[in-house]
Amino acid sequence: MNKEERIIESAIDVFLEKGIEKSTVSEIVKKAEIAQGTFYLYFDSKLSVMPKIAEVMVVKMLNELSKNVSGETIEEEIKSVIDIIFTLTKEYKSLTTLIYAGLTQTQYVGDWEKIYAPLYHFIENLLIVRKENGETRETLNTTFTSKILFGSIESVAEQMYLYDDSSEEKANEYKEELLKFILHGI
Repeated sequence: MNKEERIIESAIDVFLEKGIEKSTVSEIVKKAEIAQGTFYLYFDSKLSVMPKIAEVMVVKMLNELSKNVSGETIEEEIKSVIDIIFTLTKEYKSLTTLIYAGLTQTQYVGDWEKIYAPLYHFIENLLIVRKENGETRETLNTTFTSKILFGSIESVAEQMYLYDDSSEEKANEYKEELLKFILHGI
């Protein structure tokens, strides 16, 4: 693990333990076992680490999607995407909350689209193939729909695991309804 990765992992740990507001750069560098000056070679402030923390989650999602999304039909692929996003949101509940708190309350909220671009491209590529095969509306705008689709799935998963009842029965009901909604729209 290089120094930047150590800083990011340490920041995640410190932020989760103490909260963003109460965390300091000193605590992050102590945990990363680096000099404070080294931190500033990579980041301007503790909050400037937030986009990189979000990228960690995006990479986790992208890896899981790349390995596990397959199917003979668009329905099977979208179901896989939904299952993966729900699973990761539940598994990384604290990290997801941290990312939202860190990005949405700072000047880095504008980086959101850039950070999430690989996920949008993944979904868009699925849609392009299915559109070419005649499995979607001819008029489907794959670029817009990829963002709408991913945003919808992520939002429902977050609603489920961050704010609502997180029972598996309820999660399955949400996932089924979400799948029907998406299939109807595309």
